[in-house]
Amino acid sequence: MVATTREEEQPGAVPPLSLEALQADMPPLEAATGAPEDMAATVSSDFSEATPSREAPEPEPGAPQDMAAQKLDEASELAKFIAELRQERMVLQQEIVQMQATRARLLQEQLGDMQSGMGRLVQESLSELEKRKQTLQIAVEQLERRQERIRNEMRTSFAGVSQDLAIKVQGFKEYLVGSLQDLVSSVEELELAPKPQAAEPPPMQEQKGRLAPDSPQFTEPGFQKTAKQIRRLLDQYRNQPDYYGAPWQIRRTFEPIHAERVADWFFTQGGRGALRTMGSRLQNILIASAVISVLYKLYGRRVRPLILANSPERLGEWRRGLQDCLGISRGDFGPERGVVLFEEAAPLAQKADRLVKEGMLPLIVVDETEEKVSLSLLQFPLWLAFAPEPVGGQMF
Repeated sequence: MVATTREEEQPGAVPPLSLEALQADMPPLEAATGAPEDMAATVSSDFSEATPSREAPEPEPGAPQDMAAQKLDEASELAKFIAELRQERMVLQQEIVQMQATRARLLQEQLGDMQSGMGRLVQESLSELEKRKQTLQIAVEQLERRQERIRNEMRTSFAGVSQDLAIKVQGFKEYLVGSLQDLVSSVEELELAPKPQAAEPPPMQEQKGRLAPDSPQFTEPGFQKTAKQIRRLLDQYRNQPDYYGAPWQIRRTFEPIHAERVADWFFTQGGRGALRTMGSRLQNILIASAVISVLYKLYGRRVRPLILANSPERLGEWRRGLQDCLGISRGDFGPERGVVLFEEAAPLAQKADRLVKEGMLPLIVVDETEEKVSLSLLQFPLWLAFAPEPVGGQMF
């Protein structure tokens, strides 16, 4: 294929000789009669005649100049292309730098927005939690107050739901009873017949007004009316118990033995003495509640019960028992109002002394577990002690 191409490109070239052609042109061996030198000369001459002369082709005029120009054009185009690529690379590098800066700025803005959003979300969540906390605290306080009110109702009454109605009825009842008592007192004080001025003693009510606030006396002849009122109250507690009465009025079943002990303390011991224990603290609290109820009926809020017991547990039993028997609440226990609880005799005596100076009537109640009674307690006009052993008369 290569030889053919070259022959086509050079039309004046001599075609190559083949071995068969040479053998055909050579004479036969039988005809060669001469020497070997002659045969060689003959072959050489024949070969020279058969082989045409070969001449080198002449180059075409202007071919190297065209190739150089073509190469120069290609080089210039390559240089121009390289310059364009370099310029594009610089442009791309600048764009990459700008995109990196833009990306960093966007990331910073997004991070700032995210942080501010998280801050707002946290603040809103905290405010919402604070509102819920306040709402829950208010609800808990309301439930605690409701629980305390329900407990008070359960302690002070059997039914609980009819307490308000019972208080209103009791108030109207007390109003009627007070009005009738005032009417009876007015009738008793009327002078139906004139008496000499010299023989007329001072009215009984004035004597009571002068003596009762300082030192209550239940055995003096001048206080027969007070004794009748006390007996009437004890009979009422025993025969007509009012389980829904007003506070400071006894609300429990009052047996004859209880009435007997209370009457003995009022009329035999004169409001200053010891009673034999009933065998349980609850029974002793019932007797003390009856005494407090009677004194409260006679002297009102001037009466200040002072309870002495040697342990917080026993004082807790006294508090619950008085609440149950008298229909009072925890608000009626405190150093400046209602019932005051003490574990030691010294502060109780100091409190009683201050109450006497203020014109109040302290009632000292001593629990049965107190083995020794301080003599400082015996100076006050009203005191009640529960003794584990029978004690006759007054204690001095």
